[in-house]
Amino acid sequence: MSRAISILILPFIAVVALLAMASIYIVDVREKALVLRFGEVVDVRENPGMGLKVPFIDNVMRYDARILGIPTPPMEVTPLDDRRLVVDAFARWQITDVVQFRRATAAGGIQFAQQRLADIVTNAIRQVLGSVPSTTVLSDDRTPLMNQIRDLARENARDLGVRIIDVRLTRTDLPEQNLTATYARMRAEREREAADEIARGGEAAQRVRAAADRTVVELTSEARKKAEIVRGEADARRNSIYAEAFGRDPEFFAFTRSMTSYERALKGENSSLVIQPEGQFFDYLRTDGADRANPVPVASNAALSVVTGTAAIAAEPEEPLVTGETNREGEPLGEAAGVKLTPMPESLATPPQPESVVPVVPPAN
Repeated sequence: MSRAISILILPFIAVVALLAMASIYIVDVREKALVLRFGEVVDVRENPGMGLKVPFIDNVMRYDARILGIPTPPMEVTPLDDRRLVVDAFARWQITDVVQFRRATAAGGIQFAQQRLADIVTNAIRQVLGSVPSTTVLSDDRTPLMNQIRDLARENARDLGVRIIDVRLTRTDLPEQNLTATYARMRAEREREAADEIARGGEAAQRVRAAADRTVVELTSEARKKAEIVRGEADARRNSIYAEAFGRDPEFFAFTRSMTSYERALKGENSSLVIQPEGQFFDYLRTDGADRANPVPVASNAALSVVTGTAAIAAEPEEPLVTGETNREGEPLGEAAGVKLTPMPESLATPPQPESVVPVVPPAN
């Protein structure tokens, strides 16, 4: 009897357990759930926990309650200045109204909602970026643009029961066909700037070089001027000395010049000269000109000294010849100018006078 009862109770327990399991559902903290009965929403569970449903009649639809992301495909937009740009964006969204989301997506769920949201975000991007110039889109601070795109997409996605949390522009670039021309234009601009810098540097270098050359010319001219002045003063001093030296005896000066001319003219490597021997050039080859010499006498002082039994003449040393002649500038010439003259040759000096003996008169007694 007990065995028959146990055989009947076991199936009943199994059925009850099956019905209990079919009527219980659990909602995770990351989910939101809808209880559907014949396609109609009979219960909404947004909080995590355990819930009950009619077994085999009610159906539980679960949706992700977390913040989801959706990337948009690369798209070409035309800003206000008709300059095409390629833009990539990324949107963050979350389900806020599960019932509205169910009605808008039906059985499509999350996947269908992402397709709809991608279109909404794309249209918002085109609308906002088409109202501003490309420089604003390519600038570093694009936060106002992204906020405008987010607000517009949020307004259009409200019927889906979702909320657009944020929209970010990940890339804004030129189309591939325009990159080459743009890079070429940038390269030409940089080359032009480099050429300008090189030209300015060359101009500055030329100015420095010209200033240096002018300084060299001025210094060289000044040095040459001083050198010519010194050379002219030296030549004048030399000529004055020569004039004073040779002015003592014009005949000796003519003789010296003739000897110099003979030395320069009568050389073996020179050409042959055909000149009459009676010419003035050969005067000093025929005679030495001693008869025309007029040397300047050299004055000397003699003192007589009387010595007992003898008489001697003591000659005092000659004094240097001092002249009062000056050059055109009024500077003294000769010994007065500090120039030591060459002694006169002995042949031109005054011949020595015979010594005179003074008789010694004995003293008277």
